[in-house]
Amino acid sequence: MKFTITRERLQEGLVAVAATVPTKTTLPVLANILIEATSDGLRLSATDLDIAVSTVVPAEVDAEGSVTVPAKKLVEIVRELPSAAIRVTGSGEQRVNLECGRSKFKLLGIPKEEFPNFPPVGFDKAWSVTASDIVKLISHVSFATSSEESRPILNGVLWQLQGKEMRMVATNGHRLAKMDIPARGPDASADLILPPKALDQVRRLFGPSDELEVARSDNHLGFRSGNTLVFTRLIEGPYPNYEQVIPKENDRECTAEKDTMASALRRVGIVASDQTHRVRLEFTPGSLRFSVNTPDLGEAQDEVSVTYDGEPLEIGFNANYLLEILKFMPTDEVRMTFKAPERAATIEPVGWDDPASYLCLVMPLRLVD
Repeated sequence: MKFTITRERLQEGLVAVAATVPTKTTLPVLANILIEATSDGLRLSATDLDIAVSTVVPAEVDAEGSVTVPAKKLVEIVRELPSAAIRVTGSGEQRVNLECGRSKFKLLGIPKEEFPNFPPVGFDKAWSVTASDIVKLISHVSFATSSEESRPILNGVLWQLQGKEMRMVATNGHRLAKMDIPARGPDASADLILPPKALDQVRRLFGPSDELEVARSDNHLGFRSGNTLVFTRLIEGPYPNYEQVIPKENDRECTAEKDTMASALRRVGIVASDQTHRVRLEFTPGSLRFSVNTPDLGEAQDEVSVTYDGEPLEIGFNANYLLEILKFMPTDEVRMTFKAPERAATIEPVGWDDPASYLCLVMPLRLVD
């Protein structure tokens, strides 16, 4: 294996795939990046067995070949090299030599044969999706997934494809985010549950104007655009019936300025319990009052002006959940709806000039007087 490549091109390829390399693994080859010098250029690949990423960058290849090399060390070396051509040669002993100017390195690799094969996803029956559409869904929804291992199905994002509409839903059982956008999908409807880490790779690697080919096998999904591929294992199992928890009869409504509300929440949240992050919200005509009373810490109060003309309402929420939802609201104003202190509340953008629809839900916390 012999090739020459600019530092910038090599770094570009390494940045694309290195995020997939697991930080801890019992399989040494997974800590490596697969380098393949081919007639098309230099292909770089990495996997953690659940997600795999591959990309091709231009290079002058004198002799084709392949080897896997330690990802962390290769990334650090290339980052420190000067902006110049890098000459890479590999021998049958799995040693890789890098030369750049007066700098010379030797890395010990592992044979390509020990590197896991990519999932058998065929793109002959792929469907197309614009990267900007799927990135919009991912950006507004994936934050709501669960990080607890006890319910693995909630660790994933539900991607529903229904002809001319796409929907993504994520929930941890206490909060939920749902977005619908008009977009073409496959001929048949499908419900796919994907790990957020895979969706983060899709969001990171593809530009807004890229047309993505999406293909599915029994338990994997593949995304392809240009020379870059992302594969992910699908999370198997039935997703909870989220529709039944979205309230249809909330008859109290409040409209508030997002940033003003978030600022007040952050202030009073400082003295909220580290376990529950409970904040009391008191709605009265024209006003929203925030209060916290943590016995072993102290008290806090704040108040903002809102549009509300319903009956007075006191309801408790996890301040962190509310703040996270507000962070992803795409408008300056938000609408909250309620039914009762023990019922779920919804939060939606106000005046969003977009064909997408977006709704978040947060479950209340029981208030302790």
